[in-house]
Amino acid sequence: MSQPRQELPQQIPVVVLAGFLGSGKTTLLNHLLHHGGGTRIGAIVNDFGSIEIDAMAVAGQLGDSTVSLGNGCLCCAVDASELDEYMDRLTRPSARNGIDVIVIEASGLAEPQELVRMVLASENQRIVYGGLVEVVDAVEFDTTREQHPELDRHLAIADLVVVNKADRVPEREHQRVLERVRGLAGGAAVVPATYARVDPEFLFDCRPTRERIGQLSFDDLHRYDGDSTGGDEHDEHEAHDGHLHSAYDSLSVESEVPLDPRRLMAFLDSRPEGLYRIKGYVDFGAADRRNKYTVHAVGRFLRFAPELWAPGEPRLSRLVLIGAGIDAPRLSKELTACAQDAPHTYADEHSMWGVLRYVQEPQDAD
Repeated sequence: MSQPRQELPQQIPVVVLAGFLGSGKTTLLNHLLHHGGGTRIGAIVNDFGSIEIDAMAVAGQLGDSTVSLGNGCLCCAVDASELDEYMDRLTRPSARNGIDVIVIEASGLAEPQELVRMVLASENQRIVYGGLVEVVDAVEFDTTREQHPELDRHLAIADLVVVNKADRVPEREHQRVLERVRGLAGGAAVVPATYARVDPEFLFDCRPTRERIGQLSFDDLHRYDGDSTGGDEHDEHEAHDGHLHSAYDSLSVESEVPLDPRRLMAFLDSRPEGLYRIKGYVDFGAADRRNKYTVHAVGRFLRFAPELWAPGEPRLSRLVLIGAGIDAPRLSKELTACAQDAPHTYADEHSMWGVLRYVQEPQDAD
């Protein structure tokens, strides 16, 4: 008889933020810190050390080399073991203080695939790969490609490409750059941006839960609750004028009928260009009926994890899809077609094989 599967701890996404010098990576990181809506971001900046970032209090204080804050000085991280050490420090239950996401800002001349490899190879079970975000300077795109031919390779492995400084090129040139980037990005989501303003919920969905509100600062609470009676007029104008939501689409699908694992895997294997993230959980009607399976997909990365149903929890499949230029009605129809023909049938081990290939096996407690 097989042993019961050990559940994995709740995992924190690690997003790698890359792009050549001057593309706008630090501007994007600061935008995320200012407009995270209470999200707690742990930052590993320019291949330098790590620290928990209070999204409202520390934004803009990150330097290009060493960052000194009240609780320590950050030093250079140059290999996988050091990167693992920093991520362990950030995610340790006794020290994390509610971190929701980790952002690694690569230096302007870094090889992003090496950072991605380090994250994927990490033995830290408290983290999960959150995607590679490549920032491109629309103004200097051709010059950058000429000076750094490796940019094409970086775009080919990206999960999301932000074409920054869209306001600084003529419309025809902007569209040319967008089309060229889409051709090089191999199906990744590509979104234009001005001043690196991208909706944080496109990169990660980590809004604080109500039980964590007591940990938030006054400014966090103000933004989280959406109080319209005060606040920074400039920020309010920026949020609406930037139309951050217009660059992407989202789709929510719910099914009371268990999903067929083979059909769902066929859907996931053929997911279309521009579909950046899939998250949620699935009821496969498993024989023991104890587990639902959480789904985490970003770009080409896919992972399932078994999780016990809570007492009294409705047996539903709930998925959210986020992308740029996706056909939401078609995707909804395709997901609906993944439902089992006979709602009371159970998925067996053979039919679950495709799913189980993407389940991370927990390591021994030692």
